[in-house]
Amino acid sequence: MDFLFGEFIVTGDPLILGAQVSILLASLAIVFVLTYFKKWKWLWTEWITTVDHKKIGIMYIIAAIIMLFRGGVDALMIRTQLALPELEFLHAGHYNAVFTTHGVIMILFMAMPLMFGLFNIAVPLQIGARDVAFPFLNSLSFWLFFMGAMLFNISFVIGGSPDAGWLAYPPLSELSGSPGVGQNFYIWGIQISGIGSLASGINFVATILKMRAPGMKLMQMPMFTWSVLASSLTIMFAFPILTVTLALLFLDRYFGAHFFTLDGGGNPMMYVNLIWMWGHPEVYIVILPAFGIFSDVVSTFAKKKLFGYKSMVFALMSISIVSFFTWLHHFFTMGSGASVNAFFAVTTMIIAIPTGVKIFNWLFTMYKGRINFSTPMLWTIAFIPCFVVGGMTGVMLSVAPADFQFHNSYFLIAHFHQVLIGGVVFGYFAGMYYWWPKMFGFKLDEKIGKWAFWMWNIGFYVCFMPQYALGLMGMTRRFNEYEMELGWQPLNIVSTVGAFIMGLGFLFQVWQIVYSLKNHKKEKTGDAWDGRTLEWSIPSPAPMYNFARLPHVSSQDEWWEEKQRRAAGVAVEPEKPLEPIHMPKNSGIPFIASIFWFMVGFGFVWDWLWLIIPGAIGVFATMYARSFSFDTDYYIPVDEVRRTEEAALKGAK
Repeated sequence: MDFLFGEFIVTGDPLILGAQVSILLASLAIVFVLTYFKKWKWLWTEWITTVDHKKIGIMYIIAAIIMLFRGGVDALMIRTQLALPELEFLHAGHYNAVFTTHGVIMILFMAMPLMFGLFNIAVPLQIGARDVAFPFLNSLSFWLFFMGAMLFNISFVIGGSPDAGWLAYPPLSELSGSPGVGQNFYIWGIQISGIGSLASGINFVATILKMRAPGMKLMQMPMFTWSVLASSLTIMFAFPILTVTLALLFLDRYFGAHFFTLDGGGNPMMYVNLIWMWGHPEVYIVILPAFGIFSDVVSTFAKKKLFGYKSMVFALMSISIVSFFTWLHHFFTMGSGASVNAFFAVTTMIIAIPTGVKIFNWLFTMYKGRINFSTPMLWTIAFIPCFVVGGMTGVMLSVAPADFQFHNSYFLIAHFHQVLIGGVVFGYFAGMYYWWPKMFGFKLDEKIGKWAFWMWNIGFYVCFMPQYALGLMGMTRRFNEYEMELGWQPLNIVSTVGAFIMGLGFLFQVWQIVYSLKNHKKEKTGDAWDGRTLEWSIPSPAPMYNFARLPHVSSQDEWWEEKQRRAAGVAVEPEKPLEPIHMPKNSGIPFIASIFWFMVGFGFVWDWLWLIIPGAIGVFATMYARSFSFDTDYYIPVDEVRRTEEAALKGAK
């Protein structure tokens, strides 16, 4: 009992007790609903074992929304603590844990799955493919991400959260600074989900390079697909660095190695270099797909071909490459020397050039366009001034002498939230609204969506603009309280009010989804926004096989050009006869394998060999089972394809 309530279950904090009760009640409610409505078999056959990229994308998005709620609650607790001087809402240890989990969850367990969800929804449809290159691996990637996220999140109520910061710098993350199991949860939660992220990057590079529709050249791909290629290539080179870095930290903690401990001959600065060699490409990994979303949305809602297509491609790929040469600007103050600081200051300024090019491309695309101000376009327009300000403050931070003043201040906090919320989150919201009809066959309610849009945007500026001033006034990050005499209280109160307004915006979005589920009008044409790319040429939601006949591509905006040809009365080539469609079978192995990975991670967290060993055996057993699985695919007969297509055509009338 002493272990159960002394070390295993976190006790003594009313906020954590509330979380434990909420988790228990939510879990019981889910079990009750699934049992009462007899949905366990449906859950297993339709979702848990699916290898359909569209369903996997939906699961990614649902997980990301849940993580946005969790990370958002953390943010509101942080802002509540800082609203007033010397407030005791969160004690110092709890505050450290909250800002640590907030950063990890928002970057790795909210932005990344939301990104992968949109990858899965749109990319195969945009390139005219019937699935991703490796459907089984796609399912395994999702479940590894999900189990890694769950392993990290349960630390809040079991064992204790990590509290060494979202990048876990030594010596705080070593045993001397974090003797509990919280840092082990950090390492293994990120490691397991990171394996899934790396596999997804490889999968989408293979999909884009090898599975494009007949005739589609690289320079005819939609811009979102280009951005996914750039992001996925960056994942392939960046995430192995994270894997090795966390493995070395674990060896320090578990086996008493001294890679990052000064007293044992190691060097904590090696960790800082390694983590930012992953960490700075990571912020571009999540922003590049948002650039692609904005490009497709602007072109669609301005009714114009994207301005400067080739320059956009060059900009995306340039950012992907140069992002690996900017990491040291995160620690100009660490004594690297003037020459090193100058090199990384220059590379940071250089990467601003291709980033800025895209702003002009979008503006020129909108120029003289017939703009439709639906919610995807509103999020895109809101992004532009927000990202310009964020980019300008980023250039200010790239100047090494100035960074000595800005470093670790709230000026920096305001900057990276400006680009990560105003860039990444706004971009993924635009993509979610844009492709929602393709996922579910109906649009989200526009009126409620605009309320959510304004709450988010007003709240964003009210929250983060004061933080620039607070940073210049000397307020530093990571402190949980300050003195009245410093004069920071008024701006902190304003900032906290802004955070709660953004929280209200999230509630509007939840209401919007619930309301739209109950009161939606079915989108019959499949072309909800009068789109330009191939995903809008098929019914909504897309059938299991995506395309009854693989399209032949001859131009950049193939679907738009096809509609123009039809309107002009150009003779349409006769359709080829339907053929049986080759598809992968569902598999429960990815889900089962992820459970074994969870067992391994949980076992290492607590140093339980009795759990590590069967978990590792299970991992290898599932790999073995997959290696000798030969009945992994099937053909959809022509009659079934014809019935599906006729039903979609009938529904469109």
